Amino acid sequence: MPKTKTHRATAKRFRVTRKGKVLHRKATGNHMLTKKSGSRRRRVEGMAEVTATKEQKKLKRLLVR
Repeated sequence: MPKTKTHRATAKRFRVTRKGKVLHRKATGNHMLTKKSGSRRRRVEGMAEVTATKEQKKLKRLLVR
C-alpha cells in the first residue's frame, strides 16, 4: 500500500500543534493596512484555532496526522 500524501495547499494554510490543535492565520491582515487602525491590525495578527471539531478532523486527514 502506498504512503499517504499531505495535501500541500492545506499544509500551507494550516498547522497542527503538538497537542493536536489545528491553527490558521486570521483574515484581513495582508493588504490595505494603512486604513485599518493599530488595534485592529494587532487583533488580526497571529494564529487562531479552528474550533469546529468536524473541520479539525477533515484538516487532520488532509495533513496526514
